[in-house]
Amino acid sequence: MELTMESLDIPPDYIYPAFVFGTLTYVMILFCNILVVTTIVFTKSLHSPMFILLLNLPVLDIMGATALFPQLLHSIVSNDRSISYPGCFLQALLIHIYGSGNFLFLTAMAYDRYIAICLPLRYHSLMTSNILIRIIVVVWLFDIFIMAVLFGISTRFKFCMNNIVDVFCNNPSLVKLICEDSSVNNYYGLFTIILIQGGSLILVIYTYIQILLTCVTTKQSDARGKALQTCGTHLIVFVFLQINCCIVLMSHRFESVSPYLRRALGVSGIVYPPVLNPLIYGFKTQELRRNIIQILRRSCFARVNVIPILTIL
Repeated sequence: MELTMESLDIPPDYIYPAFVFGTLTYVMILFCNILVVTTIVFTKSLHSPMFILLLNLPVLDIMGATALFPQLLHSIVSNDRSISYPGCFLQALLIHIYGSGNFLFLTAMAYDRYIAICLPLRYHSLMTSNILIRIIVVVWLFDIFIMAVLFGISTRFKFCMNNIVDVFCNNPSLVKLICEDSSVNNYYGLFTIILIQGGSLILVIYTYIQILLTCVTTKQSDARGKALQTCGTHLIVFVFLQINCCIVLMSHRFESVSPYLRRALGVSGIVYPPVLNPLIYGFKTQELRRNIIQILRRSCFARVNVIPILTIL
């Protein structure tokens, strides 16, 4: 069975510019996020719980972008908007794992900052390597399980329509293809939103209230400034993700929203975070920025040394 996604409505003269722009965007996402991953993996000074947790964000961003861009770029060039039934489910599953995973790991990072700032004397006993690994494994398993159940419920039904009302496959557009009573899907989808997005919001608000109270009461101004700088980056990324996801979810809940606006908002939820996250963390986190610059300088220096050797050969 094949499904058909909504037409991109790109004029013929803009097909190749759109393809080039999309390709450059995807390449930039891969480059920036792989650079962050490489920097953290190969820099021993960054092997702290905060950066190890941060390492999962670019991995998720690469997953989300890869679930979208190759299929989208192929559609732009070929003007073929068809996608197989399993391919659509896989794309939707990966995109939802990417979205919920960002919320879960940002919440785990907020917990790490809470312990580091509010309970500094107990930090090394509460955030050991074993505990850190358990947190990462639990977050990934929980993310994959809850999204697998979400899409597993949809497989119980037969689709009576085959037109995906979106630029890419996602759970709301798949549920709209079901002509039977899909209230179970809607209730479980609402449950996952409340649990993941609402739960992460409550936990992050609580941890940051505690962090702010600790920063206000501490007498060390340098420690307070460093704590606020570290948490500021995390808070910017979290707030941006919350606002973006809320707008996207509301656009699906209200039929009066323009379908073109809904599609644009849906794509923005996958494109903007993978582009902005490495830039925000790279520019705002001094230690990460310094090591990224060092890695770029080393790679440029190595390239300069290789060129004369190649010319001699």
